[in-house]
Amino acid sequence: MMRNHFIVIVLIVLLTAFAASVVWPGGPDYFKRETKIHLGLDLQGGVQLLYKIDTAGLGNKTVVQAQTETKDLIERRVNDLGVSEPVVQATRIGSEYGVLVELPGIKDIEQAKSLIGKTAQLKFYELSGDNQLSDTGLTGSDVKQAQAGADSQQAGFSSGAVIYLEFSSDGAKKFSEITKRNIGKPIITMLDDQVINQATVQTQISDGKAQIEGLKSIKEAKDTAQLINEGALPAPITLVSENEVGATLGNEAIEKSLMAGLIGLFLVAAFMIVYYRWLGVAAVAALTIYTLIVVSLFKLIPVTLTLAGIAGFIFSIGAAVDANILIFERFKEEKKKDIPITQALENGFTRSWPSIRDSNIASLITSGILFYMSTGLIKGFAVTLAIGIFVSLFTSIIVTRNILRIFIKNKQT
Repeated sequence: MMRNHFIVIVLIVLLTAFAASVVWPGGPDYFKRETKIHLGLDLQGGVQLLYKIDTAGLGNKTVVQAQTETKDLIERRVNDLGVSEPVVQATRIGSEYGVLVELPGIKDIEQAKSLIGKTAQLKFYELSGDNQLSDTGLTGSDVKQAQAGADSQQAGFSSGAVIYLEFSSDGAKKFSEITKRNIGKPIITMLDDQVINQATVQTQISDGKAQIEGLKSIKEAKDTAQLINEGALPAPITLVSENEVGATLGNEAIEKSLMAGLIGLFLVAAFMIVYYRWLGVAAVAALTIYTLIVVSLFKLIPVTLTLAGIAGFIFSIGAAVDANILIFERFKEEKKKDIPITQALENGFTRSWPSIRDSNIASLITSGILFYMSTGLIKGFAVTLAIGIFVSLFTSIIVTRNILRIFIKNKQT
């Protein structure tokens, strides 16, 4: 029994040391990636874009389907920008359908708007007998992969930027037929009705590969290849509003939130120590470990903190303290019985567990509902609350219990 208790204490100490090293600024890089607190739009600033979806001419798709597909595609485009934890959600603009995009910490707003707003309809044209453009039926949906690269052998193009296209099996057959009947003639490639390439066919191309030349820069080639890979928006979108959130507001919010959290922690710690004495000291030690573990998880997962997320974290501190109070009150009742104090401690934990379990399960169910039924800031609240509840269960039942065992052993010696 004593050996097992010693092993648990060692594991708690190691876990606490690990969590503290993760929380410490500039601490060790355990996972070969940056570990930091990611801040949401309301805390670090950024841009909020509201788009309206043009629902005319959807064909067989419903408006809701078009909105969902538009949201998913914009989300993929935004993720490729490297923005930390963007928020993309379906919304309504009066009676019309739209998409709300939040980009925390975005630096190049114009690039983001350009990439998000492109319909990305890629089409290939040939010249008909009267030299009019004729649609070949080959589109971006026939492209299996597009990859940006550089070709120093290009003649007449200073940038050397190209896009290498690989067609699907059906696309390769189409392209083979198109090149076969257009030897010595041009094939024009258009993206959103703008010519991005015009090349004269020298021979039939049967391997399903082609390249787009004449791009201004490698960056343009990468952006265009990304659009081709992700596909076209199911409907055109129009930017309705653009709002920039300044970092000054975020800094002020962080300072006030941290101050509120520290004051709350101090008052809770003071109450626990004054009212429960040595039990309260054990609770404060467990609460400190709880805070270190939760913040380290925020950095490692990572969790994007918003004001609502910070509120969820502070709320979960109350859940952790509540569990300790239930345990201590039950322990005090057990001490009144004619049993050893060690037995009273174990009984206190055992008999308070059903109440702790049920109340925390109810909170977790609420968090799950909030996460799956809501969007944006409310999801942040649900995530931080759920993480806090899981960790509070661990610290209340495992950490506090073993710290109290040490206290009781010292009181008996």
